[in-house]
Amino acid sequence: MNALPADVATIQLRLRDLAQLFNSMDPSPFHERDLDADAEEFIVGWAREHPKEQEFQLDLILAETPRPERAAGVEEALRHYFRVRSEAKEREFRQLMRRGRVSLMVGLLFLAACFFAGELLVTVGYGTVAELIRESLTIGGWVAMWRPLEIYLYDWWPLRDERRLLERLARIRVRVILPTT
Repeated sequence: MNALPADVATIQLRLRDLAQLFNSMDPSPFHERDLDADAEEFIVGWAREHPKEQEFQLDLILAETPRPERAAGVEEALRHYFRVRSEAKEREFRQLMRRGRVSLMVGLLFLAACFFAGELLVTVGYGTVAELIRESLTIGGWVAMWRPLEIYLYDWWPLRDERRLLERLARIRVRVILPTT
């Protein structure tokens, strides 16, 4: 058995047969099929446990010998699946950033309108009531900035990390270990 470089982490998955790896309801050709949800969760879950600079090798330990063309195409099928998922995360990230820009513009306009209305009320003058309304408008304007700040401070990190993990999984090496008889 060849030793792996230190920057490659091994994930082992035991299956009865190779068909368990893929969604049986997916009518796509073999190399374009979706992974079984449990298999994906297992692989991605183990991949998250490894340092971010490590690449991956998946050892598929099979109880039954698959057809040779299936065994030969499993690495490309897995890479294709994770590449498509990575591209979907990239699109999701771009949509989030677009939503953040729109939210920021709406929030800034609303904040400016609140400041303007508050100052207008104070200059017209109604004493304490005007001050109370101005402070309420100021608070409301800052609350409107909550969503853009949430997007730009917190929401993008998990998407970026998930995309990077999927990109690493899209380069996964696969070794099929057949049953010994």
